[in-house]
Amino acid sequence: MSAIERVYDLARAGKLYAGPIIPGFQASAARMPIVSPIDNTVIGALAAGTAADVDAAVAAARASFESGAWSGMAPAERKRVLLDWVALIREHTEEIAALDCLDAGKPITECLNTDMPATIDTFAWYAEAIDKCFGRISPTGGEALGLIVKEPIGVVGAVLPWNFPALMFAWKVAPALAAGNSVIVKPAELTSLSAYRLTQLAHQAGVPEGALTLVTGTGEETGEPLGRHPDVDMVSFTGSTEVGRYFLKYSAESNLKEIVLECGGKSPQIVFEDADLDTAIDQMLAAAYWNMGENCSCGGRLIVQAGIKDAVVERLKRGLADWKVGLPTDPATRIGPMVEEPHFHKVRQFLEEAPAAGARLAHGGRIHSELGSGWYVEPTIFEGVDPGMRLFQEEVFGPILAVTTFETEDEAVALANDTQYGLAASLYTLDVRRAQRVSRRIRAGTVSINGFSEGDITAPFGGYKLSGFGGRDKGLEAFDQYTQTKVIWYMNA
Repeated sequence: MSAIERVYDLARAGKLYAGPIIPGFQASAARMPIVSPIDNTVIGALAAGTAADVDAAVAAARASFESGAWSGMAPAERKRVLLDWVALIREHTEEIAALDCLDAGKPITECLNTDMPATIDTFAWYAEAIDKCFGRISPTGGEALGLIVKEPIGVVGAVLPWNFPALMFAWKVAPALAAGNSVIVKPAELTSLSAYRLTQLAHQAGVPEGALTLVTGTGEETGEPLGRHPDVDMVSFTGSTEVGRYFLKYSAESNLKEIVLECGGKSPQIVFEDADLDTAIDQMLAAAYWNMGENCSCGGRLIVQAGIKDAVVERLKRGLADWKVGLPTDPATRIGPMVEEPHFHKVRQFLEEAPAAGARLAHGGRIHSELGSGWYVEPTIFEGVDPGMRLFQEEVFGPILAVTTFETEDEAVALANDTQYGLAASLYTLDVRRAQRVSRRIRAGTVSINGFSEGDITAPFGGYKLSGFGGRDKGLEAFDQYTQTKVIWYMNA
């Protein structure tokens, strides 16, 4: 029996589990059901954490940090431990992929071929970066020696979203641990299974238990106490802009802990008349529908030059023939269910409101109520979407593409920037000068040209405007959010 089949068997028996991992602390016996969006069945239990769990996790993290068990470890030794962790994750790739498939409704092929390789690459990259980051010497005269050094910030809260459970765990935890911090992970209550397993494997590899702890439960019962805790030094949050605002409030009302936010998006895809549609169509589809559109950088606004709009839409419709809607456990499936019933109803509301607002349904729009939970939304295209419509302005987080036309380059840029978000954007043109001009004018943290991408692990990721602030995930820049800058000044008197 394969690792995937073993996880599926445990799910069918309702035996999967996730709960707090805190050294020396007995978690509450209260449990919440883990419901799979695939078929709305209970696949296990989630420990319903409380503020007491957060207090215990913070105490363990602080004690570990002050002891130097991890923070004081030589960088080369931390690297060795993290690489041992990487090896264990490789061994358990299928198991972790299956957990995310069942927990989030993500297609198993996507989990295996995209999410898990990226997760492993993230841990390996930061492990290797540990002993390759250097301090600086201030340019003084002979009267002084100024050392500019980076130190771990201390106790870090990592609050994760539900759409990429294992990968977002890696984006937060890998650089935070590599920098020498103690990390408390708060996974989304909808998707805690892979975080629980990854934390177990970290301890097996040699990460001290106090240096990496896990708290589970609702945002109100564990997320808010973590955000308000006076002994937490910073919180790195990925999720909705609405909840991001709460963490700013928690910080302001407690110890002014540092807050880094990566929030929502409403990313444009600009298509000029000279775009190479033979290569661009698949990229546009990926931008709009990858992970069922449950992606902060989802290219849900297609801003296409008027003269080619009909040709682009027809090609997109033909391309969607390859995007099978089905059960995520089927390797052929590319579109699974929405993650939970309230989110499904939110997406369905956009489907219902768009025609009433004046948009024209060009493709899709069907809800596959015959599949599993019934929360399956067919990839959908609306044409004639006006910038004033909710579908143009608000984040859907579902497989709906809004098509708007433009005539001039200036109009395209204005449309692209006409939202409160600024996380990512894509543009398609064979004119190199235009690509350079437009990419500089778009107010977004990542602009990809002739393709849809967030960049690889070497490229920092974050947004402008309501998409977040305070730092970047990925790249060496991620270390900035998890470190303090200190100056040590020697006087040669």
